[in-house]
Amino acid sequence: MPPQPQIMVDLQMEQYMPHPDLKIIAKLISQDPGLSGALLKIVNSPHFGLTSKVASIQRAVNLLGSRSVINIINALSIKGEMSDETIVTLNRFWDTAQDVAMTCLTLAKRVACEAVDEAYTLGLFHNCGIPLMLRRFPNYMGVLEEAYASASAERRIVDTENRLLNTNHAVVGYYTAKSWNLPTHLCEAIANHHNALSIFSDDSGRDAQLKNLLAILKMAEHICACYRVLGAQEEDHEWASIEGLILDYVGLSEYDFVNLKESIRELGVR
Repeated sequence: MPPQPQIMVDLQMEQYMPHPDLKIIAKLISQDPGLSGALLKIVNSPHFGLTSKVASIQRAVNLLGSRSVINIINALSIKGEMSDETIVTLNRFWDTAQDVAMTCLTLAKRVACEAVDEAYTLGLFHNCGIPLMLRRFPNYMGVLEEAYASASAERRIVDTENRLLNTNHAVVGYYTAKSWNLPTHLCEAIANHHNALSIFSDDSGRDAQLKNLLAILKMAEHICACYRVLGAQEEDHEWASIEGLILDYVGLSEYDFVNLKESIRELGVR
């Protein structure tokens, strides 16, 4: 996945400082899905022999150390050459990835979710299949817009992609996350992030971990207006079909959620 050009510039500037700051490097890397995925793939590889997989970018950077991180960044900068047209198109993806990740982080703290780092990671990576779909299908953004336009209680966003392309960005994102060695439950959340209606219609106590992460993600996507930025739509048809189920699950009224949404926007999260 190509890294965001401006992030690469900022990282290169930091590495040329007399004493590169790992906290600054981690903060910059955590804003880019491609860079974050590359680091997590390495630190979660068998070479490191960790007893549990890492989902925190800060921890991954600390484990790798400044020299290894800088070498990885430099290698990715060589592979990340893109045309101006591709950069402009992918700006829609990069903007939402960072916004949704920060909003997930804020929501996780507000609703007392214990997996704050994982909520951020899911927000950053949930659409990681989009750049790869765009690379394979030049008309993909048009398909995605159609998918958002036709979303309803009867039709998922990924259903339109499956019909027109025989695959979808959630499936591609799942296998990408697996290749990065992300924790299994995060991979499952990526695979199912447009399957919320079915998941939350099951009111049993099953899949609590998945539901906790997806509830935060779907609220964040709506707050960040992904339906407008990625789908070019004026209304969030997907959210309309799942809003009641999501808010019931997290224990928020519609009024509570409106206030929460406004307070997050006032914080400048997005």
